[in-house]
Amino acid sequence: MESINANSEEYDDPILYDKENEPYIEDLSYLLKWASASKTEGLIIDLACGTGRATIPLASKGYKLIGVDIHKGMLDEAKRKSSNLNLQIDWVEQDCTRLNLNVKSNLIFSVGNSFQHFLTNEAQDGLLSSVNKHLELGGVFIFDTRFPSTEELLQPVTEEYWKKNVDKDTQNKVDVYTISTYDSLSQIQHYTTIRKFLNKEGKIIDEQRTNIRLRYVFPKEMERILLDNGFEIVNIFKDWNETPITNDSYGMIYVCKKTRNIK
Repeated sequence: MESINANSEEYDDPILYDKENEPYIEDLSYLLKWASASKTEGLIIDLACGTGRATIPLASKGYKLIGVDIHKGMLDEAKRKSSNLNLQIDWVEQDCTRLNLNVKSNLIFSVGNSFQHFLTNEAQDGLLSSVNKHLELGGVFIFDTRFPSTEELLQPVTEEYWKKNVDKDTQNKVDVYTISTYDSLSQIQHYTTIRKFLNKEGKIIDEQRTNIRLRYVFPKEMERILLDNGFEIVNIFKDWNETPITNDSYGMIYVCKKTRNIK
């Protein structure tokens, strides 16, 4: 099974990752709702936690969390960010397909579309069986993944403008472009992300390219995968506001309940 670390160029600069992703908080209120509703006694597991974007805010509300990631650099940044906050977080460097935490929880989540990093059927089953092993019977697993719409999969193979980011420290702007190719046989999208760093005058002063592969799963396929791994789908939403999924969705948010133990 291929290590997720082999597909990690986008995460090799945790500082840049945070600058681009920390503003995203749409999932936090929903996770907090489940945290308060579940009988966790504060024990919640965040899989593929990265730099703790969701882990740290939940811990700041008094919950005890375990944040798991395979990427040492991301975990080191998570530890640095939380070191002086007096929070109950254990940061664990492990492969989420082979979890061995020696604990069980009533609530496990994995956000930021991390499910797409598990590129093979074997890796997806490894993740879900690990979640099953660490969930109490009746416990809940929440995760999100991008919806495999025609628009999402059939993006132009040429360099296309995506978005503009602003570095809050320097106020310099970053124009972000992507090149994507979809492999229908493997259901994997190959992305090249191009970041063009601009100075205050708008002149390009640096350029970086990173590559990543993301697996797409179709809704009926996901239904079978989850059932085979001991889960019942409680809800599927298109966004964190609990909007029902539709054909024009961009994302899929799954709320699943563990109904049986698997070997």
